Amino acid sequence: MDSTILFPFVDYWWLYAGFTLFVLAMLALDLGVFHREAHVVGFKEATGWSIFWVALALLFNLGFWWYASWQLPQHDPAIIAAAGYASAAEAAKSVSLQFLTGYIVEKSLSVDNIFVIVMIFSYFAIPAKYQHRVLFYGIIGALVFRAIFIGLGSWLMAIQWVVWIAGGFLILTGIKMMVAPEKGLEPDKNPVMKLLKRLVPLTPEYHGQKFFARLNGVVHATPLFVALVFVEVTDIIFAIDSVPAIFALTKEPLIVFTSNVFAILGLRALYFLMAGLADKFHLLKYGLGIVLVFVGLKMVWLNDAFGGKFPIVWSLGIIGGVIGVSIALSLLFPKRPAAIAG
Repeated sequence: MDSTILFPFVDYWWLYAGFTLFVLAMLALDLGVFHREAHVVGFKEATGWSIFWVALALLFNLGFWWYASWQLPQHDPAIIAAAGYASAAEAAKSVSLQFLTGYIVEKSLSVDNIFVIVMIFSYFAIPAKYQHRVLFYGIIGALVFRAIFIGLGSWLMAIQWVVWIAGGFLILTGIKMMVAPEKGLEPDKNPVMKLLKRLVPLTPEYHGQKFFARLNGVVHATPLFVALVFVEVTDIIFAIDSVPAIFALTKEPLIVFTSNVFAILGLRALYFLMAGLADKFHLLKYGLGIVLVFVGLKMVWLNDAFGGKFPIVWSLGIIGGVIGVSIALSLLFPKRPAAIAG
């Protein structure tokens, strides 16, 4: 696999920094202005925010294509060729499609994450008006962990045997997602909960939107903090799948980072939009499983079979088609009431 990167961090650190500052500003605006007061996020508000985050990601993609079209022609043609492109124009088109494909993959995989968050909030009986607060801080933690994983991944994915192992892991994960029975949530048996009980006293009572409360002079963690910890652990587990999956589509850390961030930023709105519709997309897990198997095959076989790079347009079509068909089939063949109840 060719390891030439068109947007290395050492030359484009300012782009990473500018994008990070923009994300922090958006998060501050979100919590400090639009969600200063705890409230129940309704379907209409969730729909508006979902459209906003998707539109923002697509606008960024358009700007990224425009910037790449201007910047890449200034690169040494040998670098463009070493990266596997015939021209700077082809490279600019390809990297913009890589972002779009990666964003779709990350967005789709985040839907499976949402199903688990629904179970977490249900188990801990998190009041609807406090769920946004938990997700907000959960996303801040997710951004930090994703940045760490992507940094490690950009180094590890340059090693061929690591690529094969990661690809094989994605294939096995995809198969398991399709054939393994769904399990309920059992936090009391979870080692994370056992460790948390050793580290800090817990209280079963809520104290407004506080994560910690002082009771009889001792600081206790509220159920909101416990739910936040489980949301963070859940995202770490899903990142083990999603980060290698997008590295199968692009070797550009900048694209991996930005597409991951945009998918995570839209996670809260998507949660409130889909939380009540989880059972309606019961076949989506099969689509996600097929996508993981496909990107795993790209890493271990397809990229090499196509001269080092499987066509990104084909990847976009296959991934978008599989996700679209699984959603359509879920709506055409809904779960039977007995299946939902069971």
